[in-house]
Amino acid sequence: MLAWRVLAVTAAEQKIYIVGIGDDGLAGLTSSSRQLVEQAELLIGAEHTLRHVPVGGAERLVIGADPQQVVDRLARETRRTVVLVSGDPLFYGMARYLCEKLGKERFEVVPHVSSMQLAFARVKESWEEAYLTSLATHTLDHVAERLRTAEKAGIFTTESVTPAHVAQALLERGIDYFTAYVCENLGSPDERVTQGELRDLLGQEFSPLNVLILVRKPEVPDRPSEQIGRRLFGNPDEAYMQSRPKKGLITPAEVRSLALAEMDLGPRSVVWDIGAGSGSLAIEAAQIAVSGTTYAIEMDVEDVQLIKANAARFRVSNLVPVLGRAPEAWAGLPDPDAVFLGGTGREVTRLAILAYERLRAGGRMVANTNSLENVAELHAALHQRTGHVSVWMLNVARGTFQLERIRFDPLAPTFLLAIIKPS
Repeated sequence: MLAWRVLAVTAAEQKIYIVGIGDDGLAGLTSSSRQLVEQAELLIGAEHTLRHVPVGGAERLVIGADPQQVVDRLARETRRTVVLVSGDPLFYGMARYLCEKLGKERFEVVPHVSSMQLAFARVKESWEEAYLTSLATHTLDHVAERLRTAEKAGIFTTESVTPAHVAQALLERGIDYFTAYVCENLGSPDERVTQGELRDLLGQEFSPLNVLILVRKPEVPDRPSEQIGRRLFGNPDEAYMQSRPKKGLITPAEVRSLALAEMDLGPRSVVWDIGAGSGSLAIEAAQIAVSGTTYAIEMDVEDVQLIKANAARFRVSNLVPVLGRAPEAWAGLPDPDAVFLGGTGREVTRLAILAYERLRAGGRMVANTNSLENVAELHAALHQRTGHVSVWMLNVARGTFQLERIRFDPLAPTFLLAIIKPS
């Protein structure tokens, strides 16, 4: 049985309307929204928002630096009141704040198209997966580091932190792989959209009413942040140069940590990383087995260059990139004490069997796959040879703070299988 809550509103608590409005003023509103504004006895809004409405008989209250004054006024107001907010009142607008202070039942929210939505429409990019933020509520340093791994971003800039400031901060961090769009005065007669490179924004001035859209260029590797500490293992994914837009070339930090723990490396271990991609696991294995040798086996020439660049950044000298296709590529390598193998399809099981034959007695092998079918096939093949296979399914979600809320972005589920070769 559903329990319904009936909310009674007395005359003294009549609804307060929070109405979104664009730069085109009343002309851009629906007839019902326009009627609410025209019949209001009290209009509340920012100075530039109130300018969109012709002066009439309603009293006007400008929202200043202290929004609590608006809350205090609304708490005792009994007249027909409309709070005017640019765009969508619940998207970096006043609606959430007012509802939290006075209760949702006091308000009706009438949204307009958000300037963020308009900006993405103008540049013809979807915004469902974009990183959306406001420099009025987040520091530029925080936003710049978050942008490092973003595919797309929409940013509300401010009068003090302009698109030029954002571009400067990104370029100083080596983040130069975005196409930038500055969308000004959206919906008004003097609307303008400027497209260019980040360096083109330096020194330029734009209208304070702008949205900055950033779209990552394809096939440009990430530049790792120099501010990220270098851990022995489990370094953040963004600490490594990664190939774009190809996916799956880095083992996520959480998976990497468990895999390395199961590989149980010693100071002098010989390690094979088969299908090394960007080399993140191989580099961390080399840091643990500091007096041993780690071989990063990779058949893609560009990815081998990324392995070399990442190894140089981490100052790892005991890592040997091996260009070639397995199993031919490991023919001349010394037998390993530990093997890490990633892959999909029937190929991963075949390679696991061949690598197991080269594994030293007492050695450890860890395989990473994303397919249930591969898990079953790998488990059967390895169980036949060792009698025991450890299996994990890893579901990881990383928390991000966005739109004043904590949300969790899930990584794709993945599986690890680990065995020890009998002595």
